[in-house]
Amino acid sequence: MEAKYVLGLMSGTSTDGIDACIIRVLPDFSFSFIDGIVYPYTDDIKNALFKIFQNRTGVEEISRMNFIAGEWFAEAAGKIIRKTGIKPDIIGSHGQTVWHESGKHSLQIGEGAVIAEKTGVTTICDFRTADIAANGQGAPLVCFADEILFKKDDKTRAIQNIGGMANVTVVGPGIDSFAFDTGPGNVIIDYCAKKFFNREYDKDGQLAAKGRVDKNWLNILLKEGYYENPPPKSTGRELFSTFYMDKNLEFAPENPFDVMKTVTELTAKTIFNAYRDFVFPVTGIDEVVVGGGGACNPVLMGLLKEKGLKVLKHEDFGIPGKFKEAIAFALLAYATYYRIPNNVPSCTGAKHPAVLGKICAGNK
Repeated sequence: MEAKYVLGLMSGTSTDGIDACIIRVLPDFSFSFIDGIVYPYTDDIKNALFKIFQNRTGVEEISRMNFIAGEWFAEAAGKIIRKTGIKPDIIGSHGQTVWHESGKHSLQIGEGAVIAEKTGVTTICDFRTADIAANGQGAPLVCFADEILFKKDDKTRAIQNIGGMANVTVVGPGIDSFAFDTGPGNVIIDYCAKKFFNREYDKDGQLAAKGRVDKNWLNILLKEGYYENPPPKSTGRELFSTFYMDKNLEFAPENPFDVMKTVTELTAKTIFNAYRDFVFPVTGIDEVVVGGGGACNPVLMGLLKEKGLKVLKHEDFGIPGKFKEAIAFALLAYATYYRIPNNVPSCTGAKHPAVLGKICAGNK
């Protein structure tokens, strides 16, 4: 093994665009962050992706979008390569999840062969399928990076990502790491911001800050059966779909600001309830380290703190939170390149360690 420059590519369920970063990874998996960029999707691409999310298209369109998304990921890679002047040795691409049924099947589009062809760099993609083949959930996969980044002293930490969906990895001394999706992160908040205010998201929690929690509606939302399922478990837009949201909005308060405050509290409450039901019976938590878009919402962060949690951000550990997941897939790709198992069976439920990802050779 030797040090490599690795480019990580990630697009989550929020579909705001592609996060791209370059890191230099050493054989002990320590790394230095070089730089990162966000490559936003156009409205046309977003709309095409949402048709797939909502199961409103056919096989031909999914196949077409796989190659188009590959072009977009390649363009994002090219942009960060030009910005840094560094041609990476490896690219690790998560792709764009368009369907995920935990433990059964999962589909990420953004053809790796297209990325490898356009950049000339060996590209590793499609990480989830090998874990599912080993009877795992195929998620969360970032726990591999969470162990590297946060399991290094005597503190037990909950590494809480709040993207479109919210997922937690618990790491600490004397315990096997475990992880699961706590439920919706920003997906319902974003949907309501668009529906009621024609905004892509609730910037700085400004909309929620003007509302109050409707406890009756919150209790209805909390009855979703997913929250009671024990880990390992994962979820996505297949459950928290536009149909789910429109159905539940029938019981929503009339004041749209109250809607925003209530769905923001839903994210905070389901995170805390997940800790109460599935984490605290196993271990205490010294710190909660929040990343993803939710870390930029002061109202959401405040609601978590109100529940008695010590809440920190990735930046408190010198890690750029915006690029945490892109970093994670760069580290996963480095491991794959050297045939090192990079799932965490205690997190995904896989029956054995596995080397994740498919390798597309660069041709230049």
